[in-house]
Amino acid sequence: MILYKLICKDCEISFDSWFSSSREYDKLKKKKLLNCYNCDSSNVEKTLMSPSVFRCKNNTKIDKQDLKYKEIKKTILEYQNFIKKNLDYVGENFAYQARSIHYKNKKVAKGIYGTVSKEEFKELSEEGIEVEMIPWVKNIVN
Repeated sequence: MILYKLICKDCEISFDSWFSSSREYDKLKKKKLLNCYNCDSSNVEKTLMSPSVFRCKNNTKIDKQDLKYKEIKKTILEYQNFIKKNLDYVGENFAYQARSIHYKNKKVAKGIYGTVSKEEFKELSEEGIEVEMIPWVKNIVN
């Protein structure tokens, strides 16, 4: 499998697409079967690409995606620390507590966070209760 970065010459949107081989890309291009997902134009071309590998000072390879993952995980952990310091944890009791605050006009000094199922999350949103879902990761050293 090979990943190509493509660009639509009509609407100038760039996107990625997987091909089984470079010959497969050429065959699809020749038959005009490559289309832009945005405007459906067949005026699609490959763009310049670079490998997603960095070299460290000690000459070991570091995958660009691995660096991005670590950066995102660090940001998520910072959000989690902020939430833990500034909100009250109510655990599995989140849906009940959120409804209690919303319907009883209960005044709380701090916001709350906890766990709900997808169904409970949807129900809370439909009831007009302001809820947000964030990813939660364990702080495991990689």
